[in-house]
Amino acid sequence: METSLLTALGDKTARPLARQLELRTVGDLLRHYPRKYIEHATVTRATDREDQRFRPGEHVTLLGTVEGVTGRRMRHRRGHVLEARVSVGAQWFTCTFFNQPYRERDLKPGTKALFSGDLSRYKGGWQLAAPDFIVLNAGASAHLPGLIPVYPATRRLRSWQVMMAVRQVLDLLDEPEDPLPDTLRAAHGLASLGDALRRVHLPDTYEEQRAARRRLVWDEAFGLQLAMVGRRASATTRPAPACPRREDGLAAAFDARLPFALTGSQRDVGESLSAALAGTEPLNRLLQGDVGSGKTIVALRAMLQVVDAGRQAVLLAPTEVLAAQHARSLRAMLGPLGRAGELDADPEGATRVTLLTGSLGARARREALLDAQSGAAGIVVGTHAVIQQGVGFADLGLVVVDEQHRFGVHQRDELRSRPGETTPHVLVMTATPIPRTVALTLYGDLDTSELTELPAGRRPIATTAVPAGVKPRWLDRAWERVHEEVGAGHQVYVVCPRIGDEGGEPGEEQPPTAADDLLDPERDEETEAPVARPPLAVSEVGPMLAEGPLAGLRLEILHGRLPTDEKDAVMRAFGEGRVDVLVATTVVEVGVDVPNATMMIIMDADRFGVSQLHQLRGRVGRGSAPSSCLLVTDALPGSPALERLERLAATPDGFEVARLDLQVRDEGDVLGAQQSGRHSGLHMLSVLRHGDVIAEAREEARAVLAVDPSLADHPGLAGLVRSVVGEDEAAFLDRL
Repeated sequence: METSLLTALGDKTARPLARQLELRTVGDLLRHYPRKYIEHATVTRATDREDQRFRPGEHVTLLGTVEGVTGRRMRHRRGHVLEARVSVGAQWFTCTFFNQPYRERDLKPGTKALFSGDLSRYKGGWQLAAPDFIVLNAGASAHLPGLIPVYPATRRLRSWQVMMAVRQVLDLLDEPEDPLPDTLRAAHGLASLGDALRRVHLPDTYEEQRAARRRLVWDEAFGLQLAMVGRRASATTRPAPACPRREDGLAAAFDARLPFALTGSQRDVGESLSAALAGTEPLNRLLQGDVGSGKTIVALRAMLQVVDAGRQAVLLAPTEVLAAQHARSLRAMLGPLGRAGELDADPEGATRVTLLTGSLGARARREALLDAQSGAAGIVVGTHAVIQQGVGFADLGLVVVDEQHRFGVHQRDELRSRPGETTPHVLVMTATPIPRTVALTLYGDLDTSELTELPAGRRPIATTAVPAGVKPRWLDRAWERVHEEVGAGHQVYVVCPRIGDEGGEPGEEQPPTAADDLLDPERDEETEAPVARPPLAVSEVGPMLAEGPLAGLRLEILHGRLPTDEKDAVMRAFGEGRVDVLVATTVVEVGVDVPNATMMIIMDADRFGVSQLHQLRGRVGRGSAPSSCLLVTDALPGSPALERLERLAATPDGFEVARLDLQVRDEGDVLGAQQSGRHSGLHMLSVLRHGDVIAEAREEARAVLAVDPSLADHPGLAGLVRSVVGEDEAAFLDRL
């Protein structure tokens, strides 16, 4: 498996594999699995979903039968055109060859062949221009398996070239050492590794390829879960500071002053966190719940228990805007309990909440650093740079991480390996809930707690997709609704996908912008559909609304490029009700809590992911008044983009939104190189399809690592971990 393809196949075959597909060893090639199979005995079925969802420009490999061939001279220039009419099930394709009349000898009617090329539209049908092909009649057909594998390929390296290279390697391959113990294979009915590799590439039946794929999926799931469970074990080699609960401390005083009752879910999760914080085994917990389920209040109660024990807590946010918002929110919730050293501090005891960000002025930063290092601040709020820049703490007991998907496994390891005799407890909050199998896959080094209830009074958000491209009157009505909401004493968000570029020189005439389409959309003369344009920008939409449909309202702009003081001032003004309409980017996506905001309009909503849209709409509906969210798009009726938005509008549950998100985007975003930080060894594992396998693999990983934590007695499994997640993720093997 480690042999170079240069040695196994020779230079002529190996170099294209390395150059086109980055396949350099026998193992690389054999882990380059087929993406589908074509039955050798018959043409592809017309009901095959993959073959009914073609797209222009797509590179495809098709098994077809030649039905007829015609040749002619070009009319407007010298040359010859040969057109072969090919049937693939019930579909027809035209294969066009230029100045190759001799191809007619190979493409006689009735000939069965594999054709590979780029699709284009031609006379209302599909065309492959100058495709490569291999005839399967006679001798060539006898050398193919019952199911012909179709591989991910390129224009310069065809699927059957990969297939022939795989066959050549398999003819030479020694039986590979199987990393899975015999007892585990027997318990789960898994094929041997060698058999699985052969049958996934050269199956005679679908049963054979399914059995092969099941074994290879198990390898990936098991390798990943060994890494996750092992990383967690390595994180507990140092004790955490014990932070037992006090009945007369800040946490108890805070609970006594709460103006509302905690949900049963908040109480249950709080008790679980409290018990874990009291011990010396490091807490590594993922806290998730739907938008508005009250994760921040749960995290604050945990932080106060740590402060009661004489230690410090730090809350990390992904942006400075959100960090400042968190600091204001915590101070507001704590009231006098969070103003230690100030005249109106609680006389019975208080702590200090300190904001520490990179953009603070020199004096403010020195004071914040002193608060953190001296212990004067029980709670420090900042961006992830607070940890990465080596800020000193007197006695750090708990780290709370907000917005988990921007804070990866390596950064969690950095937290756990901070200098000192103890490692802080770690509580991670997700902005968007995720299915359990995704949590097992991505956050396997963390336990999981879920908030399953919404606080009393939390109202559903009426969500509507607005196809402004074909129904511009709907958008006009949206701006009228903004005036109505403001007239009723409420506030509104308008969200755009980008900030916008700087304008030209003063006095220079500016070209029309994408925002102009909001008032006078440009349309195609034939179809009346809106013409494609750049995404809408805050810097364009804000002034256009202020001078047009929202004239007379107090409108401000917020985005990440504004100076920190200006961002903070705008957010504070909106929170205090001095701004009617906030035109913003996704800086308002998480952590922003303005109960008086009752309406959100998301422009170009089709340019956002569904989980992000769900998170954005969670910024409204936080008060007692009915709230709404409008998803504005130029997408046409019947298009996948509009259908996706309509499904989101009908789906209030965050866990269902997460499943929808996984269905409509590439799972490589979840399981790919992002997971390992480098080329990923995950090719087959699907968090939606393989949930049971992931759960079984986790239990087996726990059992193996309980008796052999460094896998010293299982070198094959250690190699499996490295092949699946890479050397960086497998570093725990060297730390135990």
